[in-house]
Order: sequence, then C-alpha cells, then structure tokens
Amino acid sequence: MKIFTSILVLLALALIIFNITLLDFQNPLQGDSMVAFIGIAAAFCAVLILLIFRISKKIEEKMNDQQ
Repeated sequence: MKIFTSILVLLALALIIFNITLLDFQNPLQGDSMVAFIGIAAAFCAVLILLIFRISKKIEEKMNDQQ
C-alpha cells in the first residue's frame, strides 16, 4: 500500500507541475488558465488526502502493535 500511495503522490505532483506550465500569468483566471488552476487545486487536494491516508495507516499499525 505504501508503494501505491507513493506512486499516486508522484503522479499528483507531476500533474501540478504540468498544470503550472499551462498557466498564463498575465490572465490567471481566464480561459485555459482557469482549467489549469482548478487542476492544480485538485491535485493538491489529492496529495493532501493521500498523505492523511498514509498517516492514518501508520497510526492504525501502532494501535495494533500495542494490543
């Protein structure tokens, strides 16, 4: 599971980088830049969710070890 979440985090980070290249910094909320901004936000949320999931699995393992 650790490898799977790591791969997903890397893919989400790659999407963030790709979408940053699509941004038009002169008009950041116009046309394709808005789509890129939404993509960056979605990928950032995915990274946060995956990191929370990984931390919860570590906590679960520690709780099972104590019992």
